[in-house]
Amino acid sequence: KLLFLLLFIPIFAFTVFDLEYGKVSYYGKKFHGKKTASGEIFDMNKMTCAAIKEYPLGSKLKVTNIRNNKSVIVRVNDRGAFRKYGRTLDLSRGAFDKIANLDRGVIKVSIEKM
Repeated sequence: KLLFLLLFIPIFAFTVFDLEYGKVSYYGKKFHGKKTASGEIFDMNKMTCAAIKEYPLGSKLKVTNIRNNKSVIVRVNDRGAFRKYGRTLDLSRGAFDKIANLDRGVIKVSIEKM
């Protein structure tokens, strides 16, 4: 019974709450106007992000800055290689600016699937 609970509880918690904690950064000028993985043109001022493959293109995420509790809802429209840098998402510059000062560069957040 204990083994069942130990296996069941983590799965239950992940599927019910769909909440992850991680680090995010942002991208902007260098990629502005270029094609994203979804095929649309990247606009650094829109509420979008590049995400790891666990978040499907087109999905919406609520990203909350742990430090100040500010949130933004973004749509996944791009992919990128962030795991090697310890990051889960790269927000558009506009989205990052809504929840943190751009000078911070990388922040800790909670990520909730919408």
